[in-house]
Order: sequence, then C-alpha cells, then structure tokens
Amino acid sequence: MTRAAATLPPDARGAFKDPLGPVYEDVQRLLADAGDPIIAVGDVVTYHLVEADAPPKVAVVDGKTEREAVTREVAGGRPDADRTVEAASDPGTISVELLDALVDAIYAEGSTLLSVDGEEDLATLPAVLAAPVDASVVYGQPGEGMVLANVTSSLKEQARDLCELLETTEEFWALVNRGAANSK
Repeated sequence: MTRAAATLPPDARGAFKDPLGPVYEDVQRLLADAGDPIIAVGDVVTYHLVEADAPPKVAVVDGKTEREAVTREVAGGRPDADRTVEAASDPGTISVELLDALVDAIYAEGSTLLSVDGEEDLATLPAVLAAPVDASVVYGQPGEGMVLANVTSSLKEQARDLCELLETTEEFWALVNRGAANSK
C-alpha cells in the first residue's frame, strides 16, 4: 500500500466525469490545437501521440485502460523517453510518490516515461496544477476520445476546485504548489 497524498471519496466521483477540455478522436486535430509541452496521462493517449510522431514530454502510464490490461500494440507504443521513472499509486488515490515524480518530470530536462504500478487516473488534476501555462495535458475520456486540457490560469482554478473535493494531505498541496511555483 502506498502513502496517499489525495484520495477520491466515493461521493465526489461524479464531479470528475466531465472533461476538462474538448474531446478529440483525431490525434492530428488535437495536436494542431495543443500547447507545449504535452503531458499525457494514460496508455492509449500516449500510444496515439507516439504513433503520430509527437511523443509527449511526460507520459504517465499504468498498463491499463478502463481497468483492463492494454493490448500488446498499445503497450508497445510507449515513447522512447530520456528517462523512465516508476511510482506506485493505489486505485482512487494519488500517491506521494506519483505526485513527486510527476512534478519532477514536468520540469526535468528531456522527456520522461512515468510508469505507475497501480492506477494513474487521478494524475490529470495535479498535472494541470503543476504544468506551466500554455502546456497541454492530454488524457482519455472513456468511450469518447482524447481530452485536450490546455493549461490556462482559469483551468488551473477549475482543477484546484476539483482537488478541493479530494481528501488531501498537506503534502499533496506542498507538492502541487512546488510545481505551480516552477510554472511561473
């Protein structure tokens, strides 16, 4: 079991269903509207970006999609990143280890493949909070496509409001704020 920085309470799950930006089925259209750098959360979106010759600066993957193992093709479509970091994070949580690795990856030189043992689903919100304005966070919307969350101060406020619904620790906010301080 990992040390949780934040946990999603069951009664707050509904608030996390709406996408944080437009949903795309076509990766080229998404890339035309994306900022820089791109942070991908999820195996399938990472695969599509790599296949389009646009590997993300940070790829957060867990080997699953909708709680099932990804296909061999998707698993083989991970980026050839400058570094690979492993972190554990239990389902329904954001571990301290994952959050720390994510913030480091966003501001590290070069690209990072962040391989999560457990679940990466909740990494989208801290990615938005930690990323610089004009970056893009791309993640999957089950059954619909890829969400393009272009980071603006307004989107950061929305993400912070959603994070307020999580059961968070002081460490969660310290790590997120460390990323936010780097993004200025």
